[in-house]
Amino acid sequence: MSDHTPGKVGSFDPTTLLRPTAYDPGMRRPASTTAGAVLVLLRALASALVLVLLSSRFSEVGREIAGNVDGLTPDEVNIGLVALSVLTAALVLADVVLAVFIYRGRNWARVIVMSIAVISITGSFVAWWWQGEEITLGGSASLLSLGLDILVLLALSSRSSAAYARRNQRR
Repeated sequence: MSDHTPGKVGSFDPTTLLRPTAYDPGMRRPASTTAGAVLVLLRALASALVLVLLSSRFSEVGREIAGNVDGLTPDEVNIGLVALSVLTAALVLADVVLAVFIYRGRNWARVIVMSIAVISITGSFVAWWWQGEEITLGGSASLLSLGLDILVLLALSSRSSAAYARRNQRR
C-alpha cells in the first residue's frame, strides 16, 4: 500500500531521484555548492593551521619522535617532518584550487572532493573500529576534520549541487 498524495513527491521516490536534471546553462549557483566550496576552504584552513602549529614546534616534535622511535636519528626525523610539511602544504593548495573549481561549477572537482571526503570518513571509522582511536572534542583535530568531511559530502552530494555541476551537459 502506498500513501501517495498527488502533487507531493517523497524523497524516496525513485522516479524523481533517478530522473536526470534539466539542461540549463543559465542555472543560478545553489547555496549547497557555495557551502561546499566554503567548507573545502575551511578544511584547507584547518590543514594550514596544523601546518603552522607543526612549524612553530618543529624541533620539539622532532625530539619527541626521535625519542619514541628506535633507530631514527634526529636528521632522519627532520627530513620526515619537512617532507610531511611539504605534502601538507601541497594538499592545502590543492584544496584551495578544488574549492575554486567547485564554486565555478566543475563536476570533476566536486567528484574528487566527495571521493576524498568518503576516504577520510572511512579512514576515521576504520581507525576508531580497529585501533580504538577515540574521536573527541578535547585536543584532537580528528573531530573537526571528520565534521568538515561529512558536511562537505552532504553539501556537494545534494541534487542541486549535482545539477549545477552538470548544467552544461546535454543528455
